[in-house]
Amino acid sequence: MTNLVDELINLLDLETIELNLFRGVSRDVVGRNVFGGQVISQSLVAAYRTLEEQRQCHSLHAYFLRPGDMNTPIIFEVDRIRDGGSFTTRRVVAIQHGEAIFNMSASFHIVERGFEHQETDIPNVPPPDNLVTEHELRLKIADQLDERIRPVLMQKRPIEIRPVDPLDFLNPEPKSPRKQAWFRAPGFLNDDLSLHQALLAYASDFGLLGAGMMPHGISFLDPKLHAASLDHTLWFHHPFRMDQWLLYDMESPCAMNARSFNQGKIYQNGKLVASVCQEALMRVIKS
Repeated sequence: MTNLVDELINLLDLETIELNLFRGVSRDVVGRNVFGGQVISQSLVAAYRTLEEQRQCHSLHAYFLRPGDMNTPIIFEVDRIRDGGSFTTRRVVAIQHGEAIFNMSASFHIVERGFEHQETDIPNVPPPDNLVTEHELRLKIADQLDERIRPVLMQKRPIEIRPVDPLDFLNPEPKSPRKQAWFRAPGFLNDDLSLHQALLAYASDFGLLGAGMMPHGISFLDPKLHAASLDHTLWFHHPFRMDQWLLYDMESPCAMNARSFNQGKIYQNGKLVASVCQEALMRVIKS
């Protein structure tokens, strides 16, 4: 797992082509298309590369425009929208084959003192040491998976995920659209907050879309389902470490017009460190 984390960190180390232009490659984690979390995290790294002062990202808002091609490098073009006294704004466009596949706006803020409160409490769930990993759960059903998707689902991922109440992907039953999972990047990371934020941005796209499927008794393995992220918004509230356990509390308040709205809260050591919102396509494929 530590080697996989190192590979992910190398994936985020974009090549500088020219002022405000960067190039990245992809790693297969979800199939033939580029994983959404990857392009979010790489775009955040590209935006950070253009900062002239030390500031921290506090929010990013992104849209997935086209499926990414796994076999083609991604060009990240950064527009330096604003460099203010306390806030910096960047727009990033990810390009393949001459077309935008993704765009993102990110805002960065100086560290300053201010009012603080936290209205929500961390959910009361079993600790991660009492749970099995998502990879171990998938190994148990490996022989029941379609041979075409088995290699993708069986490969290990750089983010260790331990679901609190694992879902039955092969025979899902309708249930309340809320779930929790512990996650971390195994090993030891340096203290660079931008790296931890990029890794959390990457991890935040795992599992969230599935919350909207829960009331309908379907999973991403259903051949009649076409599901894909449409947008992704992430707010960073407090500093955190990706090499320590974080709890992801996910829910889907509603679905409509072939779209589901999903949101998540991420906790560490009792603090709400990040919040996530995402809308996803959830379409039944007509035969």
